[in-house]
Amino acid sequence: REAHIPEMLAPCLLRRVVLTVPLVFVVALLVMEPVRSDQEAGTAIPAESRPCVDCHAFEFMQRALQDLKKTAYNLDTRTETLLLQVEKRNLCDCVTANLLN
Repeated sequence: REAHIPEMLAPCLLRRVVLTVPLVFVVALLVMEPVRSDQEAGTAIPAESRPCVDCHAFEFMQRALQDLKKTAYNLDTRTETLLLQVEKRNLCDCVTANLLN
């Protein structure tokens, strides 16, 4: 009969451990003081002076649009320059051909 007693106690002890361990973690989390983000950074920035996420996204998109406009302008300028060079070359070739005839 003594051999059966530990077998019967094992499920009870297992249940107690399974219930006690999470309970200890929950109590420890409740007792601990939460660390706030302004404590980690070292300086507190008031919420009124912090831009919202949408504002950051807007500023990013505005800068990206300005970069695209600059790139488009540079491509247009480069294209015009190349077209003028081609026209000049064709004109020179035409004048040279006329002079030879």
